[in-house]
Amino acid sequence: MPSHLVDRLRKRGYRLTAQRRVVAEVLDGENLHLTADEVHKRAAVLLPEISRATVYNTVQQFAEIGEVLELSLNGRSKHYDPNIHPAHHHLICDHCGLVYDVAHSIPAPPLDESELHEMVIERTEIVYHGTCAGCR
Repeated sequence: MPSHLVDRLRKRGYRLTAQRRVVAEVLDGENLHLTADEVHKRAAVLLPEISRATVYNTVQQFAEIGEVLELSLNGRSKHYDPNIHPAHHHLICDHCGLVYDVAHSIPAPPLDESELHEMVIERTEIVYHGTCAGCR
């Protein structure tokens, strides 16, 4: 089971202001892949004075320190995934944007040296696209 984002941030010694704590609480959960706007909407229920800019900056900071994954799954908005361990792939409905974590036991195939273009691979992500039951 993934550890809670607030706990992970505390263990790192990350300073949790009221705004950061609320954003972390909103982002906490399994199969959660919210956009920054969705995070703001939920955070404003808990802390009405939280600004959209604060939420955007906070989710970006969490991504920069590696505590959430910033995902570009649908070509529209970035989604933020708090479940960084274990590594997983994603399943997305191309119609409504619903996203699920997909556990995997087989690693992604390695790239041939000629395909790397002198890059160092830091993580691999596979996105499965389809149509959910609600959209069929």
